[in-house]
Amino acid sequence: MKVDPRGQRFNATLSAIVLVIVLITGSGWLLGFQAAVFGIGAVFGLRYAPYGLIYRFAVRPRLGPPAELEAEAPPRFAQGVGLVISVIGVIGYAAGVVPLGMAAAAAALAAAFLNAAFGFCLGCEMYLLIKRLRPGRQGMADPEPDKEVAA
Repeated sequence: MKVDPRGQRFNATLSAIVLVIVLITGSGWLLGFQAAVFGIGAVFGLRYAPYGLIYRFAVRPRLGPPAELEAEAPPRFAQGVGLVISVIGVIGYAAGVVPLGMAAAAAALAAAFLNAAFGFCLGCEMYLLIKRLRPGRQGMADPEPDKEVAA
């Protein structure tokens, strides 16, 4: 699958906004919501991610076609990383270990901000590094290079 990189930046922007609100309010519930958003994208794919749906139906129709598409696997992996970090934060808030919750939310915010502001997807870079380091894996062939996902 291929995705519109502008959609990933849009998703990161919404995630960053939610994570800022989490840090301001200390809301473990809101961080749980963000974890669910990350989880849907990681498990079911970016086309089903809530922010991706907003982008696909409300934003992308107003834009021209993307200049290029990118593979879905790296940003989907990044969603999984966001899920893990967010769940750690939710556990921190729920257990009364507020510094853990805040640290996790801040880490997720830093990654989301890098993508939203600069187009640098930290989780995607992690994915590519892991792919390069895994023995017996040559390249990163995309099994369905012609399919496109709007998110």
